[in-house]
This record gives sequence, C-alpha cells and structure tokens, in this order.
Amino acid sequence: MQYLIIGIIFILAIFAIRFSNKRGIPALLLFIVLGMAFGALGLEFDNYEFSYNFATVALMVIMFYGGFGTSWKMAKPVAKEAIVLSSLGVVITALITGLFFHYVLGFDFIESMLIGSIVGSTDYSSVSNILRSKKLNLKYNTASLLELESGSNDPTAYTMTMVFLSVILGSEISVPLMVVSQVAIGIAIGFIFAYLIGKLIKNFSLDADGLYAVFMVSVMLITYSVADLLGGNGYLALYILGIYLGNMEFKAKRDIVFFFDGFTEIIQIGLFFILGLLSDFSQFLHTLPIALVITLFMTIIARPITVYGLMLPFRLKRNQLNMISLAGIKGAAAIAFAIMAVNSNAVFSVDIYHIVFGVCVFSSLIQGSLMPTASRKWDMLDPNDTVLKTFNYYQSKAEIGFLETRIHPNSSIIGSQIKDLNLAFDFIVAKIERDGKTIVPRGHVTIEENDIIVLGGEVHFDESGHDLIEFTIPKGHQWANKHIKDLDLHHDRLIVMVQRNGNDVVVPTGDYLLLEDDKVIILNIDDEENSV
Repeated sequence: MQYLIIGIIFILAIFAIRFSNKRGIPALLLFIVLGMAFGALGLEFDNYEFSYNFATVALMVIMFYGGFGTSWKMAKPVAKEAIVLSSLGVVITALITGLFFHYVLGFDFIESMLIGSIVGSTDYSSVSNILRSKKLNLKYNTASLLELESGSNDPTAYTMTMVFLSVILGSEISVPLMVVSQVAIGIAIGFIFAYLIGKLIKNFSLDADGLYAVFMVSVMLITYSVADLLGGNGYLALYILGIYLGNMEFKAKRDIVFFFDGFTEIIQIGLFFILGLLSDFSQFLHTLPIALVITLFMTIIARPITVYGLMLPFRLKRNQLNMISLAGIKGAAAIAFAIMAVNSNAVFSVDIYHIVFGVCVFSSLIQGSLMPTASRKWDMLDPNDTVLKTFNYYQSKAEIGFLETRIHPNSSIIGSQIKDLNLAFDFIVAKIERDGKTIVPRGHVTIEENDIIVLGGEVHFDESGHDLIEFTIPKGHQWANKHIKDLDLHHDRLIVMVQRNGNDVVVPTGDYLLLEDDKVIILNIDDEENSV
C-alpha cells in the first residue's frame, strides 16, 4: 500500500511542477501543501527524528549541487557582494528578526534569537527554481549574485542556530571558538577534499559511466561526515567542494549532471512533502498569525535594511537592491534547522517548528510569487540575456555534436566549394563520405550529388524543445498519402521535419507527400505564447 501512495505522491508532484510553471507559484510550496493535504486525509506521521535525518541528507544534496551548479565565471564579479550577504547579511537579518520577536511579540530573548537564526538564510532551492522556471534574466548579474548568496548562506544560519541552541541547552561551550571552528574547519575540509577529489577524477577512470554518479555521492557523504566529526560546518565544506568540482571539466561530468538533476528533484519533492506531512494542521493555524507577522517584518523591514545597509559600499542600483531584498525566500534549511531544535529535547515556550514552517509557507507564497511581477515593474529583466548561463549544470549539458546530411539531387550547394559555404552557425564540415570513401573536407573540395556531409559543432541544451511535437502517422490516418500543402493545419503549427524508414530525415516543402509510418516533427505554439 505504501508504494502505491508513494507513486501517487510523485505523480501529483509532477502535476504540481507543471501547475507551478504556468501559474508562477513556487513548486516547493505546492509540495508542502500536498503533504499537508495527505496529513489532513488521515496519513499520520510525527517522526521528527526521521524527518531530521532526511532533511540533513536533502540539504547535503542541495548544498553540494548548488555549489556544483554555480558558474564561478559568472559569480566572480559579484562574489564580494554575495559573500557579505551570505555571512554578515544572515547575522544582521537574524538579529533584527530576533529582536523584533522579543521586544514586539514579547517572547523569550534566547528563543527569539534562535528563531531569528533559523529563518535568517535564503533558500537556494526556492530562489534557483523561480529564476529558472520563470526565466528571470535579471540585469547587472543579479541572478548570479542571488544564486551565490542563497547557495552559501545556510552554513551561517546553521552555525548561529547551533550557538543559541547550545545556550538554551546550557552546554559549556566557547561561542567564539565554536563559530571559528565551524567556519575554519568547514572551509579547510572543503578545499582539501576538493583538491584531492579533483586530482583523483583527472587520473581515475571507471569502466561504467553510471559509477561516476555513485562515486560523487560517496564523496559528498564522506566530505560532510569528516567536517562534522572534526567540529566543522559540513554544509560549508560541501558547497566549496561543489563549486570546485562543478567548474572543472572531466569525463562523465554530463552523466553526473543528469543524475543529480533527477536526484535533487526527487529528494526535494520528498523533503517538502514530508515537512508538510509532519505539520499538524490545527497547530499550523494556531501559529499562522505569528508566522505572517514575522514574514511581513522580514520582507518589508529586516531584509531590506540588511541589503541596503551592507550593499552601500558597492553602489548597487536601487532597482537591483529592491530585487535582492525581495528574493530572501525561506525554505528547506529553515525547516530542517527547526526540526533540529525540536530534536534537541530543549523545552521551548513556543511551537518553533510550526512558526518556522508557517514563515516558509508565507515567504514562498508572497516573495516567490511576487518576484516575476516585481522584476518587470522594477525594470530588472534583460531580454538579451539568459539566466541559464548562471547555472553550470545547464552549460554542462552542452557537448560537441555531429549532424549528418545527404546532398540530394537539385540541391543548391552542389558544385560549391567547402570554403564558399556560408555556415550561419558555429558548425564546421567535419568530413565528407563519397561513394563509400572518406574525403578530407579541405577548402577547395567541391560538393557533389549524394555526398554525405557531417557537420560538427557545440550542441547546447535549452528548454525550447517543449514546442516540438513528434507524431508518427498511423495506418488510415487522414494525413497519409497527402501533400503537406493540402493539410488543414492550424496557423500556429508547422511541419518542420519528416523522418522516413527510421533513417532519412527531410526538411519538407509544401509539395512533400506524407506516407504511413512517417515520423513528423511539428512546431506547435500554444495560444498563450502567441498572445505575447
């Protein structure tokens, strides 16, 4: 029965992602709602220990892959700003929020500081998800700044949470020593393992490509564990490891990217569903007013004060500062740290988990939903840029590819020399096959009928393929044995390619005759896109 439920959950999650992309609501928020809905329907779950362990693993994956996907080339120009926000920014935001919680809402001082620390960081998953899904091509390298800040600020929030939690538990620790060791050991382990693994990858070959992903997961687990055992910040070590390896070129990197793409998506769905399932709906409603007040305070006051104050020396533009201020979305890390507090067996006067849970829900709903609209209102979108270049894992899906085409009779390029070809894209003629022999494509070589020409170049991954529909003409279909010009096609559809017998690919004209079993590639633009 449990496998049936899991299968249904993932199917519903896929529909949630689709709904999110269309409506602009953060997908991760929908996973939380999905978990709450299953809880309300009677699926009982209150295992905080399992939830914390799952959240820890999920954060490990998110932190590592967040670093792995960070394009250092894009992030370097804004690294100073991002590092200031991910360190001092978290500290100041947490302290301001904690003071508000204590002096305005009247809660215990240390508990207030603990809650401020828990919700002090920006959630990488939510920010990157919105940037990518809504294609927010932000000006002034702002997407890279937000990516680097949100990907690297969880360690600061984790360290602050550990400090205040230790004070509440009455542990005899040196707070300065704890902070220094968390940061110093985390950085040291991150760089040491990054250097060693980088050397190993370059000189180590696995026979099966799939084993590289297993190897990378193992390295991730070992790095976190070693840093944690030595008293360092494991998340910080993982982020550094991810950045270092993600900006290297090595064999099977694309395999690792595709593996972690799916793995990260699955683990995030599972994490946010569990977090929603773990919540008690009545407690959620009870703490809702407090969560809403804290969210509004952080969105309107705490985050903007921090951003404007710390970014003053960097002279950023006002609309850019507004965008950075709005992007302080709370998510997985905050809820995981709240679970850590609950698991500590400390006695609290407030329901920390549900307060933090509510803050994350409101933050995703308010800030996440407003980002696309705000970016247009504040003139932050650059139509000539693409946010995808901010992320390494999209660039890593590019590879050198080859396209083979046959020169058919009456082709306009028969008789042309290679040097005279005007290739509009970054492709070269890699080789020519003629009568079963390979011809070196030097500039003076003349193209002849029935030549097979192989074009080579860089193939880039993008998300534009969703407009292309692949359709095989079945027996008795109305298109069979008809010319393309005689088909009653809608104005927003165009047949761009036909494949016959599984091999021959033709770019057809209106006089092309379609047959049964032809595979037809159709460009289909929906009404929503046409209206733009």
